[in-house]
Amino acid sequence: GAETSVGSRELRTLPTISRSAADFTRLEPTASSGTSGISFGGRNDQYNNFSLDGAIFNNPFGLDAATPGGQTNAQPISLDAIDQIQVTTAPYDVSQAGFTGASVNAVTKSGTNEFYGTAYGFFRNDDLTGGKIEGSDVFKTGLEQTQYGLSIGGPIVQNKLFFFFNYENDDQTELGTAGFVPNAGQGTLAESRVSAADFRTVDNLLRQVVIGQDEFGNDIFYDPGRFEGFNFAQESEKGIIKLDWNINDRNRLAVIYNWLSAAKQKPAHPSALGFRGPNSSTLQFENAGYQINNNIKSVQVELNSQLADDASNKLQIGYTHFDDFRDPLSTPAPTITILDAAGASNYIIAGHEPFSINNRLDQKVFQLTNNLNYYKGSHTYTVGFSFEKFQFDNSFNLGVYGAQGVFFPTTTITDFPNFASSGSLQQAFNAAINADRGFNAAGTGNPGGWALSELNVGQMAFYLQDEWDINLKFKLTYGIRFDKPLYFDTVDKVRENIERKGGAMGTYIPSIQYFDGDTGDATFLDSEVMPSNDFLISPRVGFNYDISGQNTEQFRGGSGIFTGRFPFVWLGNQTQGLDFFFYQVVDPDFKWPQVWRTNFGYDRQFQNGLKITADLSYTKDLNAAHVQNWGLGDPSLTLSGPDNRPVYSNDDKAMIFGGPTSAFVFTNSDKGRVWNASLKGQRTFNNGLYAMLAYSFLNSKEVNSIEAEITGDAFAGNAISGNANQDVLAFSRYGDNHRFIGVLSKEFNSGTTVSTFFEYASGARYNYIYGGDINNDGSSINDLIYIPTSGELSSMNFSGAGQAEAFEAFIQQDDYLSDNRGSYAERYGAKAPWKGRWDLKVLQDLKFNDKNKLQFSLDILNVGNLINSEWGIVEDPAFNQLLGVTVDASNVPTYTFDPDLMNTYNTATDERSRWRAQVGLRYIFN
Repeated sequence: GAETSVGSRELRTLPTISRSAADFTRLEPTASSGTSGISFGGRNDQYNNFSLDGAIFNNPFGLDAATPGGQTNAQPISLDAIDQIQVTTAPYDVSQAGFTGASVNAVTKSGTNEFYGTAYGFFRNDDLTGGKIEGSDVFKTGLEQTQYGLSIGGPIVQNKLFFFFNYENDDQTELGTAGFVPNAGQGTLAESRVSAADFRTVDNLLRQVVIGQDEFGNDIFYDPGRFEGFNFAQESEKGIIKLDWNINDRNRLAVIYNWLSAAKQKPAHPSALGFRGPNSSTLQFENAGYQINNNIKSVQVELNSQLADDASNKLQIGYTHFDDFRDPLSTPAPTITILDAAGASNYIIAGHEPFSINNRLDQKVFQLTNNLNYYKGSHTYTVGFSFEKFQFDNSFNLGVYGAQGVFFPTTTITDFPNFASSGSLQQAFNAAINADRGFNAAGTGNPGGWALSELNVGQMAFYLQDEWDINLKFKLTYGIRFDKPLYFDTVDKVRENIERKGGAMGTYIPSIQYFDGDTGDATFLDSEVMPSNDFLISPRVGFNYDISGQNTEQFRGGSGIFTGRFPFVWLGNQTQGLDFFFYQVVDPDFKWPQVWRTNFGYDRQFQNGLKITADLSYTKDLNAAHVQNWGLGDPSLTLSGPDNRPVYSNDDKAMIFGGPTSAFVFTNSDKGRVWNASLKGQRTFNNGLYAMLAYSFLNSKEVNSIEAEITGDAFAGNAISGNANQDVLAFSRYGDNHRFIGVLSKEFNSGTTVSTFFEYASGARYNYIYGGDINNDGSSINDLIYIPTSGELSSMNFSGAGQAEAFEAFIQQDDYLSDNRGSYAERYGAKAPWKGRWDLKVLQDLKFNDKNKLQFSLDILNVGNLINSEWGIVEDPAFNQLLGVTVDASNVPTYTFDPDLMNTYNTATDERSRWRAQVGLRYIFN
């Protein structure tokens, strides 16, 4: 199948500042980096499987990032501990599983009979970061990062027992406002629409709120933090110890222990509960954010045994413990969301981060895999078994500070002073403070205390495979895999949670009648019912045909089913969300993600060293994840005007607690599909120059590009223009439609190595949506706009003079909107402008003798921006929600458009559009 292997030369010579595996997995043509991680072949990054020496090394609960330490932006394993990285998207070996995107395996270094080692340090700061974009100065906030570490490996007993050790520390501060500053009328690129004057007004009012008294009886006032000029800190330390023991001629044992301790300060979640920035439209106070902490300890044992001349066995056992928790930057407070003057979209965010209230997650992962190989003639038979168990203890307390701790009253920047002076602001703070005291007194997992959700889930698999060398040219691999989901005592844990909560915020009621999301028929949901645990069957067949018989030209391919995991937070929502506003459950018929993938590839090695690789693949969803709201039936009303989409009435909803009652349900769809084609050429010249150029085409469509961790948010953020529960096929937000990458690297006799990496790709996909719940489905961030013709525009109601004319001008300058007038915008149908950049690395070796040397390094990312401030820039949509909308009782909408919005895109002023450099010094001995 398709595979990209990144060796020690690439890891040593290619440019990187983060020193992360993602800087090297981008060499896979189908890769694409996004906000949360790196995706492959147009699949959600959460559907990848990351492994360390073949053993699972994921973030199984799936909060924020798919890799361990991803929440803190920390690398779980130092780059200096990795020998190679393998990325496979279509392996037809049935022992490889756990993904529907790609399998990414990092192979760690080992000790040898010779001692070797290195001590190193890297540094960057504001002076090594670009300060000019398109000729304009951009704001800097004292960025500084220092990384240092050491590695050593060698023999404990010659030819018998070896060790490898690495330790690394990373400290940095980064821009707390994503590069944006309040608007002070200076006209710089970094200015957002949020005015400094408005910030000062809000700041003054918040600092008048009393949150308690000191020991002398003096009032203590709330501190919202700064609104500009602040940095967020990030720090981590990590290490790995590896032992390799040649027990005898037939048995080899490897033991790996690694750890990570990391923390990172972050702004409030940018999209949950609406679009909240920080960006050009919305800014946050410093203390609206939080600090996330990731602590990981992991041990793996691998035993390879030659049982007989015709049989071998590989046994892997692993255990990983994750301890993740949040420290809010704010004292107990409501979550304060202030709208712009028109009331159309979020403007200023302050107060407590709503998802960080006593938010703790303890994860324990156990894994066991055994592969027995039997060799007979031209056949290699494999019989394998794997077992994985994931134990999660999660305390998540959204909403315990009262309704205003989540959904702040609709207050504009104009009305906020009146809201404060009326005493409502102080009352909201009092509610949050009193709630925090009560929950703290009761403790975690006790009645009236902090929530505790326990989830035990796993997977058991066994598989059979035959690798058959039919002749010297043709190899056929075929096998079948059976995966069985396991839920252990999770039902008992759900019952314990129901008893603990005691109906504190609405009694758990499994007898509520809902609507089946597909048929609309009456149905019932029960949080004590787990999803289906039927066997998931994955047959696969693959082949390699050596056309020339000289290993210089081959045709390869295969077809089969791949079964993956999903972020277990989705199931955790069911065990946790028993009585908070709405139920969040997994459909009893839900099946773990499965895709059918077919791939054909061609490789040709020419005599001059040129190697050409071509791949074509097709992926079809069999069990894709899709979220519905079973509190909604079919919409029965119609919107009035050119936009005549279906609208929900209260008769179309489950009305239980005196109002609409939602039930957000994870279910499956089989409509998604991906076409992917790539072409790659590479050559090493006689003078030592290495060159690589690749192109990838991607067309990826799915029914729900899920990024959210909360089931309700996954529904609310899935943009639609019709029935909100239908699984409508549309473009995926993951992956680049077109992507070019290239590498040039040259080692000179003087000890100098110069390497470059370049990428040129089509821009990220985005939506045109309304700000407001135009169809009354309960979400104000999921309604795709209708793009009116010029004639239809004149019949639409706008809230202010000149808005219709301004919207017409905006449509005319926007290519997507002007090309699609008279129709609804398609989910992720629009693409931002192409993005491109060059990265550069220079290494200089200074040898003392054959065994000792110093190495100086310089890494520059986006070096084009250093040469010319108009190069290497990234453009983002200048809006989150293009049109504000309200709907009256007759279903007649009134629209709001900002006349100051005249261009579709703003130039990003964060690090993506700036050059960044890092200097390094390394001592090497061997």
